Formats: sequence, C-alpha cells, structure tokens
Amino acid sequence: MAEYKLPDVGEGLTEAEIVVWKVKVGDVVAINDIVVDIETAKSIVELPSPYAGTVTAILVAEGEMVPVGTPIIAIGDDEPAEIDLSNPAASGGGEGESLVGRNKADRGPVRRARKVSSGAVAAHMQAQAAFESGAAPMVEADELEPAVPSTSAAPAPAAVRALAKPPVRKLAKDLGVDLSTLTPTGKDGTVCREDVEQAAAGGSTEVSRLGASAPRTSTTVGERETREPIKGVRKMMGQAMVSSAFTIPHVTEWVTIDVTRTMEFVDRLKGRREFRDVKVSPLLVLSRAVMLAMRRTPEINSLWDEAAGEVVFKSYVNLGIAAATPRGLVVPNVKDAQDLSLLELASALNALTATAREGKTQPAEMSGGTFTITNIGPFGIDGGTPIINPGESAILAFGTIKKAPWVVDDEIVVRQVCTLSLSFDHRHIDGEKGSRFLADVAGMLEDPAAALLF
Repeated sequence: MAEYKLPDVGEGLTEAEIVVWKVKVGDVVAINDIVVDIETAKSIVELPSPYAGTVTAILVAEGEMVPVGTPIIAIGDDEPAEIDLSNPAASGGGEGESLVGRNKADRGPVRRARKVSSGAVAAHMQAQAAFESGAAPMVEADELEPAVPSTSAAPAPAAVRALAKPPVRKLAKDLGVDLSTLTPTGKDGTVCREDVEQAAAGGSTEVSRLGASAPRTSTTVGERETREPIKGVRKMMGQAMVSSAFTIPHVTEWVTIDVTRTMEFVDRLKGRREFRDVKVSPLLVLSRAVMLAMRRTPEINSLWDEAAGEVVFKSYVNLGIAAATPRGLVVPNVKDAQDLSLLELASALNALTATAREGKTQPAEMSGGTFTITNIGPFGIDGGTPIINPGESAILAFGTIKKAPWVVDDEIVVRQVCTLSLSFDHRHIDGEKGSRFLADVAGMLEDPAAALLF
C-alpha cells in the first residue's frame, strides 16, 4: 500500500485545503487519474494519482486544511495491508514510494503519530468502505484508540468516539462544538448537522436560512451572523493587497472618454470570418492599446526592486486580467502577450477568463505578471482606485461603457463613454509618465486607428 502525500504544487506553498474527493474507498485508479481537488493559496488544483491500484483509505476529510507532506489517501491492493505504523520502514511501499522528487526519508512527519496496530488499520479501512457505501457511519483513523498490549487471548475491540460524517465533523470544529458532548440523532447513531447547529445556537433548533444554504464551509451562529473561514485564495488575496497598499506609494488618475468608435470597431471584428469562433469585446481593444502605449512609457511595465536598489525594465508583457471567482479574486496572465496577433490575443483572453470562472486556474498561470487590467464595467462601476498587484508597478481599471450626452463639434450628442482609472507606483513612475501612458491608451480607445502611430 502506498500513501499519497500532499505535494507542493508550485511556488513554495506550504498547505492546502481538501475541497472534494473524486474517488472513494474501493475505487480502482490508474496513474494520472484525478483523485482530489485541492485549494491552495492561489487556486483550485486537480491532483493526479502517482500510483495505480485500489483506494484503501481516504485519510483527510473534505474541508480540512493540511500541510504539504501530509498523507491524504492510501492506494494499494484490494485487501487492506497488514501494516504496523510503529515501524516507519513498513508504513510505505518500497519502490514507487517517492513523490514529486522526494524520498520517503525527507518527506516530513506523517499525519498519525500514534502507534496503531495493523488490525486497527484494517478495521478503519473496513469501516470507511462501509461508510462510503452507505452501510455504516465512518470512523476517522485518528479516532481509534492506540493499541494496548494485552495478555488475553483475544484483543479488546478498539474504542471510538462520537460518529459523524466529515462535513459534520468540520462544522463542529469551526463552531467549537465538542462532538463527544452531543446526543446523536442521525441515522445509525451518528451526529448530524442539526445536532451541531443546535448546540452552537445554545440549544435553539432554529438555524438561519443563510447558514443552511451558504456555500463553502460557512458557519452560522444563531440567526443574525454568518461566519466564513479566511483561507485559500481569499486569504492570499487579502495578504497581498495589504502588503501592496502599505509598501507601494499609489497614485491614481482618471480619464473619461468617448469609446463609440471602439464599439463600432468591435462590431466590425465580430463580423469578420476569422473572429467568428472567439468572443470579441472592448477588453480586447484595451489590452492591445495597453501594450502599444507601453512602448512610449516602458516604466509602466517595469518593477521597483527595493532589495537590489534597481528598477527592472521588462521587454515582455505578461498581461494579467483580474477575475472574480466564488473562492476569491485571481489574476491569471497571458504570457508574452506583446507577441500575439489580435486574433491570438482574443483567443488567449477567452481561455484565460473561462478557466478562471471554472476555478481551474493553476498557480503557474498567475505568476510572473507585469501589468494588470481589472474589468469593473460588467458590474456597472465607472471607476475606482485599484490596488497594484505585488511584483507589478501599475493596474488599470476599465469602467462600464454607457450612453451619455457628449459634446461633439459644439453640439450635444449621445455617445458611448467610459472611465479609465490608472494606479501606478509613484516611486519610479512620476505624474508625467503615468499621465502620458493613460492619455495614449485613451487616445486609442477614442480612435482605434491611432494605434497605427505606435
């Protein structure tokens, strides 16, 4: 039997949350079959199995946050292996045990430090298989009492604590409810969600509708508050924004422009045969305008390196597009966007946003960004003061496009207008450079033909 230990999926991450298991005890998996979705500090990641065989144990419940190196699933033969966990050399499976370049000796401490007899391991696996099939409630592996030497012929059965499914156990942990103090009312003597919520509410059987239906692992106290753990992508986003806001001197400038010609250009692109299979939007025109404007103001695509005492100018543009997801804000980027044709850029933006909405953006797709666009227009917002992403020097907010009265040739006419808001690092981008860049972008949105001048 081999234990699959949580790997570092990139960027030196130290922990991750088990989001959803794709397999159950008794399933047969092949190498590279997806077995679990995890949430790191950056994204949802699908983990493939490095082993082939039968799933003999799920070692970490959904919703649990565990450090890298923790055993999360056991894969082996159909029958549970007789393993003495007191012998570290016997707890793994010899050849094929290394994972992501790590040998067994350097993969850190195992999750269960207590000694458990091989019979207890087998009992846990059998109980888990029964739980997954619906025949009996599940007993967690670390709920088995440690094996005690006995001189009697038959060993005493392992004692267990309160029985509860993993989501209920997670809810109790978040609410600070001791499962052993509850009277179980669920099927087969298990503690159910209602038991935990009633205990958390001080005995009241009423639970707010928001708490009962809220996604993720939100918890409800009484009827007036709902609490949700700060973790994963949301936690990373918060830390990054605080760091940026208090280490980079932000300056924000606005310009409101007539983008009627850009909207007409977008309509013409939609009618072209080569663009019929991609979504074309004003964001595409803005993205191209940003990269062209950087040619005149390269400081926008540079970085203040405090440690080295240098400003790093970059000849490539990794264009980030901020995307709101149910699990928090992510900023994937299009690598080397300056080398793409308009059609290639449209395809890249389509793929980037689709992947982000599905929650499948990988850490590598969010690293190395050089400039970010945050598209707040779809929310009906005109402008704001966006915070620069760490590792970059500027961010542009693209406001909503709407019809408004506009003066053209001394006459008031109805035009389509929007506001651009640019925040930049004032340590090395002064007002003249920031203003010139924003004016260049605005000029190309007012008249896309102006791009020929760059």
